[in-house]
Amino acid sequence: MKYLCTVIVDNDIAAAVTPEGWAKIGEESQAYDRALMARGVFLAAEALHGRETARTVRVRGGDALVTDGPYAESKEVLAGFILIDVADAEAAMEVARNIPMARLGAVEVRPVMDFE
Repeated sequence: MKYLCTVIVDNDIAAAVTPEGWAKIGEESQAYDRALMARGVFLAAEALHGRETARTVRVRGGDALVTDGPYAESKEVLAGFILIDVADAEAAMEVARNIPMARLGAVEVRPVMDFE
């Protein structure tokens, strides 16, 4: 079953990370992705640019309103995702527990809907 692990970073925690710390987390994240690939459960993963690059589109009454910035003001922001294919929810939680970026906020785990 497919699960999406969304990585959510707490800006207060992230602000305290040194450049060396970011480099280490990046290396750990890439190594973890490779480990998931070796296990055959990795489908995709991407990191996102900072919240200052976000744009939000709202469509109301056929009109689109585009605003700069993320959907909601929050001290936590979406930083990326890992898409996995594992046996069950418990296996998905095991993957999420070991995502290095989880130390900077949280990982939300949700099953992907199957329309077939």
